[in-house]
Amino acid sequence: MPKTKTFRQLYLAGLLILASGALLAIQDSADGAVDEGAEDAAQAGPAFHIVVDSIIHRGTTEFVGDALRQAEAANASAFVIELSTPGGMLDQTREISTLMLNAEVPVVVYVSPSGAQAASAGFFLLMSADIAAMAPGTNTGAAHPVAGDGGDIEGNLGEKVEQDASAQIRSLAKQKGRNVELAEAAVLESLSWTAEEALEGGLIDVIAEDLTGLLDAIDGRSVRDGEWTLATAGAARQKVEMTGFQKFLSAIAHPNIAAILMSLGFLGLYFEFQSPGTILPGVVGAICLVLAFMALSVLPVNYAGILLLLLAALFFVAEIKVTSYGLLSVAAVVSLVLGYTLLFKSTDPAVRVSWDVIASLVAFSVLVGGLLFTMIIRTHRSAVTTGTEGLLQEKGVARSDIAPTGKVFIHGELWNAISDNEIAAGTAIRVVDVDGMTVRVEPAA
Repeated sequence: MPKTKTFRQLYLAGLLILASGALLAIQDSADGAVDEGAEDAAQAGPAFHIVVDSIIHRGTTEFVGDALRQAEAANASAFVIELSTPGGMLDQTREISTLMLNAEVPVVVYVSPSGAQAASAGFFLLMSADIAAMAPGTNTGAAHPVAGDGGDIEGNLGEKVEQDASAQIRSLAKQKGRNVELAEAAVLESLSWTAEEALEGGLIDVIAEDLTGLLDAIDGRSVRDGEWTLATAGAARQKVEMTGFQKFLSAIAHPNIAAILMSLGFLGLYFEFQSPGTILPGVVGAICLVLAFMALSVLPVNYAGILLLLLAALFFVAEIKVTSYGLLSVAAVVSLVLGYTLLFKSTDPAVRVSWDVIASLVAFSVLVGGLLFTMIIRTHRSAVTTGTEGLLQEKGVARSDIAPTGKVFIHGELWNAISDNEIAAGTAIRVVDVDGMTVRVEPAA
């Protein structure tokens, strides 16, 4: 009997242990489900957001790269690029496109606000995005490569550039499941589309009024062959701003601004060299040149253009020193036009100096050069007013009787005077010759 009681006690204890184990297993399972859900919630990080509203240059690439790395480190739910650009440098566009294609977070390119465009290089970035979106009233396309003067690139080079750009856009459109034929038409035929036309043609995925509407519209969409499911509705937003230096560099890193700064720099130094000691023109000119070179550091510079601009400055200086009957001035103007035209090497019209700015800068330079030339000629032709020659024909007053020597007052100074005629004190006199510290005078009448 005792053995039976003991056996029952052990049996009950075993049942209690098994029940406790089952309860713990169920609890662990429930805890595991909660933890997994919490982990998924943690993975849905904030939606990162940046604004690119300038031409595409090296500074843009650095900004996008820095912001994208921050988004990856924060495990962002999406990385949104709000884009408005007329185009930019092709090599920098390729770098940004590569960053987007290899990003560890979904990348959304949103052409915004209304009135913005994603032309030329911007169209390539739009096609590189996991989600391509546009705001109403925006447009995209016109990605045909052109020469630096805005015309078509002739010959074999033009065909190579066109085919390369065409192959790139076909590859991007096919990878992202977009309309390959229409995307290629933007390159080969320079076609452009409104937001509605782009959506209907299968070039973009969504039209959204604002960023909130965009994040709500793309929520739940799968990208990258189903590897990612976007969870952006109601997600926290984190906007990445440019640093102060990046903003400043982006503001001056425009071909027109760089050209204007360079012209002001050269003119300031020219003024300083012509009139040493004025200081202000030299300081302003040096600052403008430093800013111009900062802008050129992120733009595709053609050094032949810089050399032509320097040659134009030398021609303007030589025109003052050498009698060329205007030939050096003509050479300077021709060098200016060629220099500004060739200053930047790019197939994108957005990365070159506009003809309006070139005409204004050339006219301004010719006007300033002409004024300086006129002032110098007048100075050379004017009568000498200092030294011995400056006293000739000057008038004064006899301070004492001159018979034949005495004192006269000229130019606020007393001079020893001699005259062939007797002159009474107080008589107006005129200087006819100068001999050392003695002037020969005669009555002014």
